[in-house]
Amino acid sequence: MGENRFRKQMISITQKKGKNIYFSSDNHLGAPNHSESLIREKIFISWLEKVKSDAQVIFLLGDLFDFWFEYYHSVPKGFTRVLGKLSELCDSGIKIYFFVGNHDYWTRDYFTKEIGMEVIKKPTEFKINDKLFFIGHGDGLGPGDLKYKFLKTIFRNPLFIFLFRINYSWFGIPLGNFFSRNNKILSGKEVKFKSKEKEMLYHFCKKKLKKSFYNYFIFGHRHLPLKIDLGNDSFYFNTGDWINHYSFLAFDGSKISLNYFNKKN
Repeated sequence: MGENRFRKQMISITQKKGKNIYFSSDNHLGAPNHSESLIREKIFISWLEKVKSDAQVIFLLGDLFDFWFEYYHSVPKGFTRVLGKLSELCDSGIKIYFFVGNHDYWTRDYFTKEIGMEVIKKPTEFKINDKLFFIGHGDGLGPGDLKYKFLKTIFRNPLFIFLFRINYSWFGIPLGNFFSRNNKILSGKEVKFKSKEKEMLYHFCKKKLKKSFYNYFIFGHRHLPLKIDLGNDSFYFNTGDWINHYSFLAFDGSKISLNYFNKKN
């Protein structure tokens, strides 16, 4: 797979003094069931409420929902609390970038028109102040995982999406939920860090650095909060998740910190 996997145009952001830029991913709202998801949704909303006072930009790096598929005239029911809070933040002037993940790739224009978020479907270069970032969800990058990469090409094929969309939503959405919830992390099995050499995204970053320099690579997908030194003032960060870790990243204009939200707040 070539460079067409990545968005070609760099996005520049000038960060205001006293403002932070936040990164979060992998909430998987809707799973494993409504009651447990609602607890985590309310915790995430508490975090959004806490950071809104100093947030200039919020990056949501994929899999906010465990399954999201937009039909021509309908979207999955539920999630009114989090969608309302995101709308509130956008209306207040906070810029929100919504990167699609492997569970909520099938967006159309609902998030942009109704909420105000900018939807991005490919890993993208950003320049924030004088720092260079490479940002995305992270799925399908790096060596190996050929089975998933094959399935990814099918699920993101325009013909497959069209055929799924012309099915009735009462059939398609429950079917999508069924397959999405077959997830070992959501069943309580936490991902463990073994070594950086075992991390596919680490190898992706090292290979990418041979062509272009970035101060920071930021991804989700792994459900594992990480900070890995790539050498020469370059770092790979992973945002973790809001299932086991309740973790996020904050950039204050000069450095990134990996943080954990206190669920009791």
